Amino acid sequence: MPIPPQPIYPKVFANFPILVAAQSTRVGGFSEHPYHGLNLGSHTSDDPGMLIKNKELFCAQLGFDLSQSAKSHQVHGDAVLEVLEAGSYEGYDALVTKQRGILLTVSTADCVPMLVYDPVKETIAAVHAGWKGTLLDIVGKTIRKMNEIYGSRAEDMRVYIGACIDRCHFEVGPEVWQQFDEPHRWLKEDNDKGYIDLKQVNFDLLTQMGVKEQNIEVSPYCTFDREDLFYSHRRDRGITGRMWSVIGFL
Repeated sequence: MPIPPQPIYPKVFANFPILVAAQSTRVGGFSEHPYHGLNLGSHTSDDPGMLIKNKELFCAQLGFDLSQSAKSHQVHGDAVLEVLEAGSYEGYDALVTKQRGILLTVSTADCVPMLVYDPVKETIAAVHAGWKGTLLDIVGKTIRKMNEIYGSRAEDMRVYIGACIDRCHFEVGPEVWQQFDEPHRWLKEDNDKGYIDLKQVNFDLLTQMGVKEQNIEVSPYCTFDREDLFYSHRRDRGITGRMWSVIGFL
């Protein structure tokens, strides 16, 4: 038997028993080297049978069946999908719903996962934001979508910004850092490269939308630093697994 999964449960959602929200770690699971652990990434070269077993194991720990999950092939864009039934979709980087019994899922291995809950209208969202999605303000567009469809207000929302690559390891060239504002970029003195703080950019985008600072939890973890806990696309030079960040109503 494998070691049971050891997901991270955001504290910002702790007072809402109707809600299930978590970010997986690589601990547990069936996958073998180089994906050893709880790899949940469909678009990897891992054994498909191991992937299914990992996904079933993770969902079961949260009280869901894998058939209740909703996921999309992410494209680093800004399209937001209202999910009315579980299943696989194509081309969306954010999912929103108010349906019971659906587990919204985003997949990451350095990009920023964000989970959103409005306890007033009882609506949820799962967001994937790499540097491209961050520049496109995918999280802001998700909040606007929730407002348009459900009447959700940003000031009522709780948000978890999950583990991702921290600024100390997210080195980029001028073609990337020039697109970010000064407060979110740091330039190296010895060459033309710099660093971007994706957590801070998305935190600021959320507060600009009206989400209260005290209602935002930011993970202290860096996926690059913690090889024991997380997969990292950059650290592992592309040959790596994926984590899931999920949210749903039981």
